Amino acid sequence: MVQQLGAPHSFYTEQQSLDVREGLQRRIQEGWFVGKAPYGYRNIRKNGRGILEIDPEAGPHVRRIFKLFAYQNLTLDSLSARLDEEGRRFRESFPKFPRSSLHSILRDRAYIGELEFRGHWYPGKHEPLTDRATWDRVQALLGGHVYQAHEMTYANERIVCGHCGHPITGEKKTKRLKSGDRHYVYYRCTYYNVAGHPRTRVTEADIDRQMLAIFDKMRIENEEIRDWVRAVLQSQTKDAQSDSLNERAELQRQMTLAINQQNRLVDLRISQEIDADIFAGKQTELRDRIASLKLQLDVVDRSHDEMCDLTVKVFELSQALLQKWLTADYATKRRILDIIFLNCRLDGATLVPTIRQPFDIFAEGLLVQSSRGDRTPIELFLAGVESWEPYVERLLMAA
Repeated sequence: MVQQLGAPHSFYTEQQSLDVREGLQRRIQEGWFVGKAPYGYRNIRKNGRGILEIDPEAGPHVRRIFKLFAYQNLTLDSLSARLDEEGRRFRESFPKFPRSSLHSILRDRAYIGELEFRGHWYPGKHEPLTDRATWDRVQALLGGHVYQAHEMTYANERIVCGHCGHPITGEKKTKRLKSGDRHYVYYRCTYYNVAGHPRTRVTEADIDRQMLAIFDKMRIENEEIRDWVRAVLQSQTKDAQSDSLNERAELQRQMTLAINQQNRLVDLRISQEIDADIFAGKQTELRDRIASLKLQLDVVDRSHDEMCDLTVKVFELSQALLQKWLTADYATKRRILDIIFLNCRLDGATLVPTIRQPFDIFAEGLLVQSSRGDRTPIELFLAGVESWEPYVERLLMAA
């Protein structure tokens, strides 16, 4: 009798557990969060339903965490220090962001709008706190070695070791002297201390000298020649702009004509001046014609004008790199490296860069050199027709 009396209660308990699990599953599949909100969000009730919304205080902290880690080359420890410097607080009871909490935040897919349930992730309806591109970059950094980045240097993740392929980093050494402390910056591989790795360190001054030598090769010393190249590029780009505008104008004229014909055809059909078969045939013909013109307009590069102007701007930048590097801070130098080089390798103490187009053309030094003194620099330059024509053409193509 006891067993019989307990059977309904046991069934009710089991059925209630099943109903709860099914309810949670439905809620997750619909995109609603289950449980306590992660850091940066808060639980609220709206129209009788529990939902997540961004916490006005903690939400901006999460956005900043992802941006700093993704694009400022910080470790978890330096990220915590940076947040503390910016006055961002984790919790009132624990103001500074713990390293473990930062790691959990950076790994949590809830911040890209997903929900976790029983080891699987589902699309959520809450607002993401970071975008997918930033999230992917963060995961790539967390997936491998995350090296200490030095804002006092510009090499980190932009120059790699020629021996092992790992990033070159910087270290600052201070020498105590009677006249005062003297600071030195050295560049070395992050695996510098691994057994068997070459114990090579290069001073920042030596790296700077090699960078300046590369930029010096790009620069045309003679002002007359430099002005001439600029004028030729501007002339060529103006011609290209004119051709592009004329081509687009002609295609647009034909498009307008075809659309007007299509409208007149519809008017003729409405007034029953043509029968259905003729209308259908002509309508198909005009529709195909309009589609073809649209395709041709899409093929025409609408940004050609801007790209041609960019050729001149790139040339101007190549001529100013030497001076810019001498006066640039570390952030600007890192930006210059991103613009000029596809990658850069340090073989021992020698810098081996792969230069982006069209800066590689400037670095080749295609200008004609001559020891004769009976002609002006412009005449010497123009004498090398086989050199300057490909030079200008390659600049335009690269841009």
